[in-house]
Amino acid sequence: MQLAAIAKLAGALAALSLALAPHTASAQDKTKIKVGISVGNAESTFEVVKKVAAREGLEIQTVVFSDYLQPNAALAAGDLDANAFQHVPYLDSQIKARGYKIVPVGLTITAPLGIYSKKYKSVDQLPNGATIGIQNDPSNGNRALLLLQKAGLIKLKPGAGENGVNATPLDVADNPKKLKLVELDAAQLPRSLDDLAAASINNDYAFKAGLSLQKDTIAVEDPRGRYANVIATRAEDKDKPWVRKLVQAYQSEEVRKFIESEFKGSLVPAF
Repeated sequence: MQLAAIAKLAGALAALSLALAPHTASAQDKTKIKVGISVGNAESTFEVVKKVAAREGLEIQTVVFSDYLQPNAALAAGDLDANAFQHVPYLDSQIKARGYKIVPVGLTITAPLGIYSKKYKSVDQLPNGATIGIQNDPSNGNRALLLLQKAGLIKLKPGAGENGVNATPLDVADNPKKLKLVELDAAQLPRSLDDLAAASINNDYAFKAGLSLQKDTIAVEDPRGRYANVIATRAEDKDKPWVRKLVQAYQSEEVRKFIESEFKGSLVPAF
């Protein structure tokens, strides 16, 4: 009788455990997350994302960064749950350099790169020997060189800048105007523009500096190229329910309409 009672009790506990399992898992789903973003247009966009996510029971706290190195380091360290500031080529370069176990989980926007100038209105006006600032990180520096090539200012060696191979100024094969390419931190480029003939500037830093993609550029990247930005999480979290809610909130029609009306082509929804 005692053994039968124990068996009966064990069966009851097992049944109770099975009954509670879904509720326990649900209770463990995150309802509050921290997302790292860049200064500038991402701040206003995420105000809309927050409202959409809140309706699905997900509270988002944004952490704003002024450079491109910290958001991935903070995510890998567990100080963030996700970030939304980078394109896949940049993420790939960071994974290769630092060994991060970070993966993209959803598309956000494309922020076309521009060559900005306060002194000249077209690439044809750039004088011989002009100094051009470009980003010093591998992926954005590569991006800048490809844009300069597209504008007809330089020509890269065959294969440079393509198929995941980042080009550097050493890969410039033809430079008819003898342009001087100066590599600077991406965040410094807007502040250095007064001292340069022109500079390749990422959209978020240009936005913060009051520069207009439509008015202040002499060359602009294809807005629907390979540099679409993404939401990224640690690999271990990619299938979590809160990740799905975050991505769905960003890719909502409400956010799409905000991006299109607010930024008028300087940012393009990539989803």
